[in-house]
Formats: sequence, structure tokens, C-alpha cells
Amino acid sequence: MKFTRGYWLNKPGVENFDCVQIREIRVENGRVYLYSVPYPQDERGMGGPVLEMDISSPRRDIIRTEAWHFKGSAKKVPEFELETEACPLETEKFEGGITLRSGDTSLRITCRPASFTYYYKGKKLTNVGDKFGHSMISYMQTPEGPFMRAQLDLDIGEKVYGLGERFTPFVRNGQVVDLWQEDGGTCSEISYKNIPFYLTNRGYGVFVNSSGPVSYEICSEVVTRAQFSVPGEKLDFMVIGGGEPKEVLHNYTALTGRPALPPAWTFGLWLSTSFTTNYDEDTVNEFVNGMAERDIPLEVFHFDCYWMAENEWCNFTFDPKMFKDAPGMLKRLKERGLRICVWINSYIGQKSPLFREAMELGYLLKRPNGDVWQWDLWQAGMGLVDFTNPGAWKWYQDKLRGLLDMGVDCFKTDFGERIPTDCVYYDGSDPELMHNYYTYLYNKCVFELLEEYKGRDEACLFARSATAGGQKFPVHWGGDCSSNYLSMSESLRAGLSLTCSGFGFWSHDISGFEGTAPADVYKRWAAFGLLSTHSRLHGSNSYRVPWLFDEESVDVVRKFTKLKCSLMPYLYSKAVEAHRTGVPMMRAMVLEFPQDIACGDLDRQYMLGESLLVAPVFTKEGDVDYYLPEGRWTNLLSGEVVTGGRWVHEVHDLMSLPLMVRENTILPVGALDSTVEYDYSKGLTLHVFELNDEAQCEVVDMNGEKFLTVTAKDVAGKGSFHFEGQAEGLKIVLHGADGERVAEVSADLQDLTV
Repeated sequence: MKFTRGYWLNKPGVENFDCVQIREIRVENGRVYLYSVPYPQDERGMGGPVLEMDISSPRRDIIRTEAWHFKGSAKKVPEFELETEACPLETEKFEGGITLRSGDTSLRITCRPASFTYYYKGKKLTNVGDKFGHSMISYMQTPEGPFMRAQLDLDIGEKVYGLGERFTPFVRNGQVVDLWQEDGGTCSEISYKNIPFYLTNRGYGVFVNSSGPVSYEICSEVVTRAQFSVPGEKLDFMVIGGGEPKEVLHNYTALTGRPALPPAWTFGLWLSTSFTTNYDEDTVNEFVNGMAERDIPLEVFHFDCYWMAENEWCNFTFDPKMFKDAPGMLKRLKERGLRICVWINSYIGQKSPLFREAMELGYLLKRPNGDVWQWDLWQAGMGLVDFTNPGAWKWYQDKLRGLLDMGVDCFKTDFGERIPTDCVYYDGSDPELMHNYYTYLYNKCVFELLEEYKGRDEACLFARSATAGGQKFPVHWGGDCSSNYLSMSESLRAGLSLTCSGFGFWSHDISGFEGTAPADVYKRWAAFGLLSTHSRLHGSNSYRVPWLFDEESVDVVRKFTKLKCSLMPYLYSKAVEAHRTGVPMMRAMVLEFPQDIACGDLDRQYMLGESLLVAPVFTKEGDVDYYLPEGRWTNLLSGEVVTGGRWVHEVHDLMSLPLMVRENTILPVGALDSTVEYDYSKGLTLHVFELNDEAQCEVVDMNGEKFLTVTAKDVAGKGSFHFEGQAEGLKIVLHGADGERVAEVSADLQDLTV
């Protein structure tokens, strides 16, 4: 939200009251309390507005500032569930101010004039202030009501990333970003996943601890500043140090929650009925049989909306007109080794038998006059489940429990964005502050049921909407994209933006959702989709099985599905890393190469873990331009070695793309390409690429437990290997300038030189 007209004037009716000087500093129990006033140091004012601040550290390397104008608000405020720990600030007073430290992150505050400057290991990160010395933490009076605002300086060359899954340009500089959950597709500034956290290439992040609408002006209102504002009388934000972007994400997810570890089966290919109205068990079997006959490994079958009767979404009952024996159908599918996913949302259409039940129990959101809140936009007369009501929470879980009893394994938790603000919640929460937060409760409710019913190791969602902390309930997919190359690229931008916002896993609808893609788009997108963390064939109004496009589509889907299966020892190790550290599997280049200035803007390629670079092809002709950082890189598909530190132009056929392996990589490849679930320790091959230093690789099993650690060193042109753990039938392939060398490793894993 903009408050000014240029650098000198406020907009009509706007008055700002900045933190100009700090009158009092008080240190108590590892916290610092400030009392600030909006007038110069040579005056003693009277009255307000003034600001009170409470500065603390909820975790190491995180410094939190809470600033109030009025403290007397009676609003019931939903709060993010933060994982805090005792971390008292270290303080050191100096003439005219105080320095606060949390770990390696520090904040230097001066009183007259007020200023706030953040450091990490002594290196300046950012500061709050302008050339007049006024600290830009402000209370704003506007015709729309009161706001609180902060502005943090951005340095020359500093770039901002994140703020959720955003389809606009990847670098946020120059953008206005309003965090408000909406269902807007993938071609606008509207987002399904709004996360009040941004990351910069200077090695820090900023988290605004507000569930309500947060408005950002990133180098837009003032071109040298990142500004954020919230309506009301309180501002709560945290500067998160780390030095490197991956370490910042590690610290941020320690606070807001680490991603759960999805079970290994979720990394295989998902096939959907698509958003079509007429399908039954024969249709499902036709698809499943067709994939098996064409030797395309399939792990999950998904029933989209029309598994339920029309206008009864949600009734959580298979439509008896289309599915005569739903329990038997699911049993037969599971006997073929498939997992089952069904589409749900948190809306109850008036025609659903559950509507009256929920209404009479008081489990739906209400209007201020006591009526059930209803509209017709998605389902006729639909109401929304009120997840602040413990009874509604359990009631909703019990309805889903019946599906789990029938054999369903996971749920696609669609929607959760179109949440009204003219409603009343059971617990009295402010509806504007609940709008973005509703999705957190919705997905948490479903995920906790899955953890309880199936165990923590088997819980998985396929969710569309999210806010801060939603990364704890994976997996999330990118929403309703169009079926063309432009939408394919905007989806990738959004996915990289989301993974820069603390989300470890991300997926998208292969070939697009809206419309039906030409065969070339389908094939290019299939390669990209099967080199994403999670892979799903899904769309609107037409089926997405490959043979409906052309026979080459079958070959492409088969090749890249099998490739993903064989890479599971590597991929699942990276999934465990994301779960334990918060560093995502799909990484923007700037996360992995923050010191390479050329990586700061890259949004058409990514790292899959730290070792594989993927550059999807966005043209029918196969032209692709991508950037390789310094070093020697090997195309995993062709074996071609390319020297980095430069841009590369290539042309790829429909069975190929740049899939580059970084030098000094030990890439574990499994023995099977027919499934993602197998014993990764048997028949494992370690492919070692361009070993010229020391490399290490950890491999986990399907339970996420490490079974092998390999350390390799280059010694006089030979690879020297040290093993810890167990593996049966291990083989090493050493890739280098002099070709390939292959060695069998003895069963007792004695150290080896190749």
C-alpha cells in the first residue's frame, strides 16, 4: 500500500508518525523495551501518537520487533504456530544506544536520531532509516483507517525473493505485493499461497508475523527500500540472519515449521481423472490398464471432483450412479499396487446431506445475524466449515475417516482461498485476519487425521492454498495454469518463489490445467514435471493420459517416469534433507550459488538438490538457453561434458533436455526403474562425476533412515572411496575426462581405489 506521492508528500488525508527518537531503553530478562516519539531530539513533546517496542529473539539468529501505537485492541487474532525456544538477547549499551545479539545476528540501535541496523557476523545486512535519520517504523493515519509501516533499506544489487507462490517476475524488486488469498489462476498477481516472508541475496530474510493482509512495496514506493504495512495498531516483524540463503531458510523453517517428509510413493507418477464430469470404474481401469500396457510406472490414482454427485460437493460419498461398488473398486486398484487420492474441499453444498447436519450442529461459518454464511459461486448454496470450532474439526475428520477405512490414502485439499470477511467464527476470531489463515487450519485438520490414521511416515496432502507454516503439510501444487509454454514458465517461476518461502516440495499440472495442450507442449512439460519433486497428470475437461496426444508422448512419459524411479536414492535423500533442514529440493539457482552474480535473476532453470541442474525446454523447436556456473558439468542423458561459467545455447529433441550433473558429485542411482518404492540399498550404483576434490554422498532408505555414507577423494587421478554403512551389490562408475571406469564393491564395503 502506498502512503506517499513521491518522496516529499503524503497522499491526501495521510499523516505519518515515525519513530524519530527513542526516549527510553529498558532491558529485562533478555528482552529490550523501547519508548519512541515522533519529534526531534531537542523537543519534549506531549501526547501522541508515540510507539512502544518490544525486541526479543524467538530463536537463535532471529531478532523480533513488536511495535504498538494503541495496545487496547480487543480483536481475537489468529496467530501463526511458531516453534520458539529460550534465546535471551545479549545486550551491550554504548553512548547513545544499545547493541543486541542473537547468535551471529545483531541489531545496533541509536536513540537520537533513532536508527536500527542489522548485522550478521559483523557484516551489515540492512537498516531502518533514511537520509534524514528518521527511522521508518511508523504509525500511519489514513482515510481507510490506521496502519503500521516499516521500511528496510536495500543495497545496490540487492534482490528480493519469495512472498509465497507468485507468478509475476521472480525477482520482487519493483513490485507491489498484497498478501490476500484468492483463486486467480497462474497468470496474474493474485496468489493461492501468500507467505509474509521474503529472502534477499544479501543473506537475510524478513518475516512479518501477521495472519492478516500484509502489503509490500518492494522498491516501488521508495525505490531503495522494502516496505511492508499492516492495517491496525501493531506491527510484528523479524529479521532472520544466516549469511547464505540456504541458512536463512534453515532458520526461518526452524521457527515456522519444517516440511514433513512425504512417503516415498508420493514421488512417483500421479494420474488423475481430470476435472471431467463423466467417468466411472471402466474409465479408471482403461487408464490404469493403458499405463501398465505401455510400461509406464504409476504410483497414485486420483479421483477428481466428480467422484461425488453433482452439486453435493462435499458429501464424501462416491456417486452411486457412477460407481456401483466403490469399496470393491478401491480394493481392486490397491491390489495393483496403487495408492488412492480423492479430491475434497472445505465447502458443503446445500444439496449435500451433510449441509443440514453441519448447520444444525453449528459447524458452518455464520453471518453476523446468526444465519449460515452461504453463496452460489462454487456450489449452489454452499457453506464453509468453521475449523475454529473443535466440534467441527472432529466432525470433518470423522467424515474423512470413513474414506480412509474404505482404502483412500491421501486427499487433494483444494480451494481454501475464497473465505469471506463478513462472517462470524465460533472462537470470535477477526474474519479479516482469518481470511489468509483459514487454509492453515483446513490443511492442518486433514493432515493431522492422516498422521493419526496412517502414521506420520505415510501422511501426505495435495494442497493448493497455504500461508506461513503451511509447508508442514506437504505437498502443494501450483494451481490452475493454462496449457501453453508461457504458463509452463510462469508455473516454474511460482514454484521457485514458493521454495524460496520455506516450502520443501512443489508440483504442478503437467501440460497445464485449462484447455488441452498441443502434443509438443505436453511432451516438454512432461520432462519438466517428472523432474519436479512431485509429478501429476491432471487437467480440465480432457484426460491427460499420454496416448491421447500421440505415441511419442507415451515414449516421453515412460522415459522420464523411469528416470525418476531410478533416481530415487538421490531424490529421497534430498527429500530427507528438506525435511530436516528446511532447504527445498527444487532450488532457485541463487540458493545454491549465491556468490555467482549471474544466478540472481535465473527463473527458467533450477537445481534439484545440490547436484542436478534442470533447464526445461519452453519451445516447440527445442531451443534452450541456460547458464552453467563455474566447473565441469555432465549431461546425465547424453554424457556430454560442458565447461561452466557461461551461458549455453542448445537444441534438444523431445526426448531430451539439459539435465546437468555438477562436478565432484556422487550420484546414487537405483537398480529399478519400474517403481519409486524398492530397496535402494540393493544393486545401487554410485556415479561419480569429474572428481577433482573431495565429495560426499548420504543415501537413505524408504523410511528416511541413512544406510550408506560415501566419501571420495581424488588422489593422483584415482578415486579413493571410504564407506560407512551397508549396501548389497554396490557398483561405482567413475566419469571423467578419460572416460568411464567401473568397479564392483565387495559386500563388506571395504575402502576402494578406482
